[in-house]
Amino acid sequence: MGLMNDYIAKGLSGDDLEKELLSLIASYNKLTGNYLLVYSAAISKPIPGVSLSMDDYYIIADLLRNSKDGTLDVYIETPGGSGEAAEEIVKFLRSKYENINYIVSGEAKSAGTLVVLSGNNIAMTATGSLGPVDAQVVIGRGQVSAHDYMEWVRTKQDEAIKQKRLSPFDATMVAQISPGELNGVNNALEFAHDLVVKWLPEYKFKNWDVTETDKTPVTDALKKKRAREIAKALTDHSRWRSHGRSLKIQDLEEIGLKIDSIEDNKKKCELVNKIQVVLRLLYATTSTHKVFAIEGSKIFATAAMATIASPIAQMPVQQAPDSVQADVPCPKCGTVHRVYAKFISNEDIDKKMAQAGFEKLPKNAKLICSCGFEMDLTGLKNQIESNVGRKVVE
Repeated sequence: MGLMNDYIAKGLSGDDLEKELLSLIASYNKLTGNYLLVYSAAISKPIPGVSLSMDDYYIIADLLRNSKDGTLDVYIETPGGSGEAAEEIVKFLRSKYENINYIVSGEAKSAGTLVVLSGNNIAMTATGSLGPVDAQVVIGRGQVSAHDYMEWVRTKQDEAIKQKRLSPFDATMVAQISPGELNGVNNALEFAHDLVVKWLPEYKFKNWDVTETDKTPVTDALKKKRAREIAKALTDHSRWRSHGRSLKIQDLEEIGLKIDSIEDNKKKCELVNKIQVVLRLLYATTSTHKVFAIEGSKIFATAAMATIASPIAQMPVQQAPDSVQADVPCPKCGTVHRVYAKFISNEDIDKKMAQAGFEKLPKNAKLICSCGFEMDLTGLKNQIESNVGRKVVE
């Protein structure tokens, strides 16, 4: 039986899972003698706040303001986000700790990869992955990949040179691009590259004294050369084909980045895997979408999701003028609960829903399965109200 099944079988509530996470952090600190910070986001939840942002920097700075001295280990899981926020986080952590190790058991992509590359050591489990480095820039109404944007511009430039014209649609799009905007996108792309080139020699390669093959002395020039090679590889999207590509230990070592495997330390690996599972369960059974935690202290960010979807309920939702219905499977036993929420006080709705086999969304949004597992549907309730634009009534 896997760790996930073990924890599900215990039927832990959201509060229990929070206590378990803090207990695991304390156990990790005792085992390693280091000080662990858990920074994790619910990557699967489509919420704007999941991305790495300046708010995260302020929270981490506040959480660690009076933290212990020594070596800091950072468990990190993030889809990426602001490169500027990544830089501020690294600057703050380096102002307090000389030695910082990063632990990756899930995904640390884009700006998350930037943060990880500032570590003295990088340790990963078999499930851990980094990603290609790219900047996300705001164009029009949303964020886009700086690399993809520049590639599109270059493609249109080539087409214009070869064909001496552009299609009316492309011509209209290109006409909206200002020189300043184009320069800003290019600078954003170079910004990520420059951070990798700066941080690797300063931190990751700090104690790299001799080469592994022929044991020759490692010079500063060699460290900088290796850093440029790694930065070029990580920003080469023609190599990886996708901004969301998962780069495992073998992929990273092939481009010259040495990674420690946590699998080699059974006790440490078990604690890291448990931390990952507990975080997954927290995201699946509560409205939490981001976790900042150290021994004895935690800050959880909660919010409704941007669409009616949930890790605990990938549910087709049918909307009626005065009610919404959803299928919610229990994470422990798999029993599917058919629930409904109504937006007007009408007993006829209750009767019809009961006849159809639906149960009303509880007032406190806590649904208890027949197996004893308690599901927190607060996020679902909030999201229903957000999407429908009406308040749920009893």
